[in-house]
Amino acid sequence: MQRQKIRKAVIPVAGYGTRFLPATKAQPKEMLPVVDKPIIQYAVEEAVAAGITDIILVTGSGKRAVEDHFSYNFEIQHFLKKVGKEKEREEIKRIADMANFIYIRQKGPYGNGTPVLCAKDVVGDEPFVVIWGDEFWDCPKVPRIKQLIDVYEKYGDPVIVAKDITKEETRKYGVIDGVKVGKDVYEVKKLVEKPGPKDAPSLLGSVGGYLLTPDIFEALEHTKLGKGGELWLPDAISRLMKQRALYCKRIDGTYYDTGSVFGYLRANVELALKRTELKKEFRKYLKGLNI
Repeated sequence: MQRQKIRKAVIPVAGYGTRFLPATKAQPKEMLPVVDKPIIQYAVEEAVAAGITDIILVTGSGKRAVEDHFSYNFEIQHFLKKVGKEKEREEIKRIADMANFIYIRQKGPYGNGTPVLCAKDVVGDEPFVVIWGDEFWDCPKVPRIKQLIDVYEKYGDPVIVAKDITKEETRKYGVIDGVKVGKDVYEVKKLVEKPGPKDAPSLLGSVGGYLLTPDIFEALEHTKLGKGGELWLPDAISRLMKQRALYCKRIDGTYYDTGSVFGYLRANVELALKRTELKKEFRKYLKGLNI
């Protein structure tokens, strides 16, 4: 059966980035660089590599730099051309040309369900992807979002990202109780939010990234505020599971949680070591550290 093409990705970027203060006092956490690109660019490039054409960024106050980053900025382009830096000018232009960028200001209660609901009118009656602006996956073979799309095209129901986690990480992530239906694909029977090692039904964690159908909006509208008085997307997904199947895909790739300081540092080190022009000198430097 031919499924509706996945064209749109919603990326919430309205958070305050409190874990990175004071660095995020005057700039968005999504604009912190990993090697030489801001975090948000990795997320957008990942979506575009999977065939996404429309990037819906749900922003808040203080996020103007995110919008500026994906603009053409003709002044910089003109300057780079004038001084003979054509390679850099082409890169600036490429970033703006990657996708159609749409910006929405977040309004409503706190919680990660709110930015998704804010995108309702722009998404319309289409399946779509939700990823976060402070994390991304490095998947050399198939982009994370394409892996989700492949599962959706087979089953026609929402799909969430899954990864293997440790017992200790069951305190940090939602844990999936599911039945295996294919290679690295499970039908989800229950999502248990941060149960801890004793109550975890598995060591398969729900780790950022969703392919959702438009009925999620009605589920969000009827979902009561949860922990902390916030609107939680997982609560709405659990509500939707009462009406239709939900699948998860164990992603083949490396996950970078750049929303935490340790995860951010890890991403910088590992991605620098993957760069052809940096890895030799950087590896030598790391080996020489006497700490």
